[in-house]
Amino acid sequence: MTDSHLTNQPHTAGWREWVSLPDLGVPWIKAKLDTGARSSAIHAFDLEEFERDGQAWVRFSIHPWQRTSEEAVVVELPVHDRRAVRSSSGHADERYVVLMDVRLLDRVVTTEMTLSRRDEMGFRLLIGREALRQGFLVDAGRSYLGGRPKRAVRRKNRGV
Repeated sequence: MTDSHLTNQPHTAGWREWVSLPDLGVPWIKAKLDTGARSSAIHAFDLEEFERDGQAWVRFSIHPWQRTSEEAVVVELPVHDRRAVRSSSGHADERYVVLMDVRLLDRVVTTEMTLSRRDEMGFRLLIGREALRQGFLVDAGRSYLGGRPKRAVRRKNRGV
């Protein structure tokens, strides 16, 4: 256990971090930590709503690597909510919201994740205030305080 865990002090993260999505089998995905965004968002496509045991679910695909469409991961999760979300450009969309576990700095937190097209965005995963409120501070002048994957993984993320 870390000292901050024992003293209930928040963990300090950089403005960008390598995280994992353990329940989805995604060991590495680069994320931007954005205190200006309330909710978290992930690049999702091929969204398809369906019913399972009387409950609304959504099937979607994600691309964990930044600059490539290789190795899409297909995900099925219960629909937690549908929400009107305003983008940074001011455009409002109704988006699916699912609950997703994210491992950040060796801590796993459950967060509400909106599903959106982030093709043109610099990061395929955005971690917002609601997730960060679970014990993190963001140092805007630092990056990758939780470590980085091996060079081969980082190269793959750049599409090399």
